[in-house]
Amino acid sequence: MSARTVILSPAPTANGDLHLGHIAGPFLAADVHARYARTQGREVLLGTGFQDTSTFVSTTAHRRGVQPAELVASSAAQIESTLRAMGIAIDGFTRDDDRFTRWVVDFIGRLYAAGRLRLATMKFPYSERSGRFLVDGFASGGCPECLAEGCAGLCESCGHLVAAGELLGVRSTLDPGDPVTLREADVLVFPVEPYRDRLRAHFDAHADGMRPHMVQALARMLSRPLSDFPVTYPIPWGIQVPFAEVAGQVVNPNAESMAWSMHCSALAAESRGVTAAGEDELWLAGGGSEIVYFLGFDNIYPFAIAGPAMLLALDGRYELPTRYLTNEFYELDDEKFSTSRGHVVGGRELAAEVPRDLIRFYLAATSPEHQRTSFTRAALARVTRSRLVGPWNRVADQANRWVGRGPLPVSARSHRAAARMSERFAACYEVTGFSLNRAAETITDQLARLDRWPVTDADAGDFCFEVRSLLRAAAPVLIDLAAEVPDVNADAASVTPVRLPRLVAAEAGR
Repeated sequence: MSARTVILSPAPTANGDLHLGHIAGPFLAADVHARYARTQGREVLLGTGFQDTSTFVSTTAHRRGVQPAELVASSAAQIESTLRAMGIAIDGFTRDDDRFTRWVVDFIGRLYAAGRLRLATMKFPYSERSGRFLVDGFASGGCPECLAEGCAGLCESCGHLVAAGELLGVRSTLDPGDPVTLREADVLVFPVEPYRDRLRAHFDAHADGMRPHMVQALARMLSRPLSDFPVTYPIPWGIQVPFAEVAGQVVNPNAESMAWSMHCSALAAESRGVTAAGEDELWLAGGGSEIVYFLGFDNIYPFAIAGPAMLLALDGRYELPTRYLTNEFYELDDEKFSTSRGHVVGGRELAAEVPRDLIRFYLAATSPEHQRTSFTRAALARVTRSRLVGPWNRVADQANRWVGRGPLPVSARSHRAAARMSERFAACYEVTGFSLNRAAETITDQLARLDRWPVTDADAGDFCFEVRSLLRAAAPVLIDLAAEVPDVNADAASVTPVRLPRLVAAEAGR
């Protein structure tokens, strides 16, 4: 077992608040795993933040008619507020500050000084009207790998790197009618191909730390030569680089992945009272950290290909990440969440109307672990009422009959049942086999079992003990309900019944 677990959910773009698609994907899963791991006595650091260097900040600001800095400030506050509202306890939260900027430049500078970057001529779409190169969010078209429509940079559908100059039917995202040509520019690139065999060996050795879709995607990516990865872009938005041959250029936001991860880890350590000697201390080889990512499938290239290759390029200084828990898209009424179209449900807004334990339970039950899933308010109300609120309230009412009596004896049979419950939940919470879906199913199954129990005076102690054992095991998901009820000693020979709270059902809403 590693000395510590560093859990990271890549920073969302600071171009709006978090919606339920973000929460149901990486953020709830990371929080649940962190909460569970801490109950096992492990040192855990959990981090995320926001990314303001993405071109999508600029495109969103343009579309809304606001300044990018204004959008970043409001989005950062909203993201933090939504995480708190959903009970997602973040240790390290990265921000737009000089410390992060200096570290990104320093990390890229190490690669540059070691001769791992080279100057290369690449073709980029060019806007004739604005006189600017179009990269990432500025350029749209078809993915040359899977043909799906999207933006340059990373393909949301297949996860591959998408060079802007290779988009099919390329056009300007902000102005589709703008004449677009291809122009050459000299940029710094990182040759990834020399590290392909080592990456393949690493991921083959850690295949149990990934879900099947990622295993399949990495196998395809690593089965053929890897293209050079652009580290700088000839655009003004982003972190400026100090290299004379690319003066005025900025860091490709997708090249920030490892520098961001290290910085986030350091912030998380500091918030929990662990002093780090440098931004990268927790990542040093032999340092005892296990790196675990909870991330969307579309983020695998920067965090599992280009980023780890950069670590390898620094000659054994760093450990490579070993665990990646990906998720697919979470939709709203079977369509993609879209802030621009108003097709969105925000976490804070929903938490103001519905008890967050119900939200966390429903998002766990419908989390898009292996395929796209969808959220509806009607289903949230229906599913939580039938699988959580109704059964729990009946169980609580039953247990409350014995409040004021006791202590009541607990049998060996009941201890064995509680141990089996704990084992079933542990199998859902551990990284190998992690599943919010099965955690929610296990809560449902155990509540149904307790709801069917014909409790008598003779076995009231067993019943109350198992109810509270279930709450202890379900606590990483049902955080508020578990916090209201005193824990019970797993080895207790008796239990004193306490009053259990009831849950309030969600309304179907709009």
